[in-house]
Amino acid sequence: MNNTFLKLQHCLAQIREKTDFKPKVALVLGSGLGSFAEEVDIVATINYEDIEGFPISTVPGHQGRFVFGHISKIPVIVMQGRVHFYEGYSIADVVLPIRLMRLLGAEILMLTNAVGSINLNFAAGDFMLIKDHILYGVPSPLIGHNIDDLGTRFPDMSEVYKKTLCEKISSAAKSLDIELHEGVYLQTSGPNFETPAEIRAYRAMGADVVGMSTACEAVAANHMGMHVCGISCVSNLAAGISKTPLTHDEVQEMADKAAPQFRALVTECIKRIG
Repeated sequence: MNNTFLKLQHCLAQIREKTDFKPKVALVLGSGLGSFAEEVDIVATINYEDIEGFPISTVPGHQGRFVFGHISKIPVIVMQGRVHFYEGYSIADVVLPIRLMRLLGAEILMLTNAVGSINLNFAAGDFMLIKDHILYGVPSPLIGHNIDDLGTRFPDMSEVYKKTLCEKISSAAKSLDIELHEGVYLQTSGPNFETPAEIRAYRAMGADVVGMSTACEAVAANHMGMHVCGISCVSNLAAGISKTPLTHDEVQEMADKAAPQFRALVTECIKRIG
């Protein structure tokens, strides 16, 4: 049997020893956004380090645990911190948590992240609804032997971010009087920030924001038949646009400032999509 699938089944069995909770919505919290877990009526929590074979978050702002519970009576599983390709994990390990949440029962995946803005009309603190993505310089998580139990060999990617979910998120933002841009997310490998020349190239490619996660997770989720949606929090202006050097501290600081609006928006979105 495929080693990736064996590891996935091993992790699944360990979680099921600790809880039989079945989520409907899976939520991934990006850099600096982990405080949203406070909104959950918690039933159980499991630290990543307590799951043998599970990749561990090593980045500041990523606590590293699953939170199981309810938001407005909707059963959710929250990833309080994700793992990234630049941390040295294989791409299969990077998307293992997404696949695991699907096997636990989640049908809908909501992805969040902190990003740099390429679009000159976006400012730090803004939110963007992800309408599409570009996976650039990062291998597809579907490379290698296909795991037929997870999905088809050649999955269609023409609507990774489901229009029906995007419409509900837009409606939620309007009801809260929160400005929500729409655009294309581009994922790079990181961990270095981009050069000004790269940002100009990404803008020419049609990208509005850039980050180091999310797109590969969306591919894996789509492969497994999950309904995917995503919101980006603009933490900084990208290189060549920003007048100051970029730092991860800046990313966390802006995410912290945006946290109250973010919590309200995500809560309302889950009510509508769940």
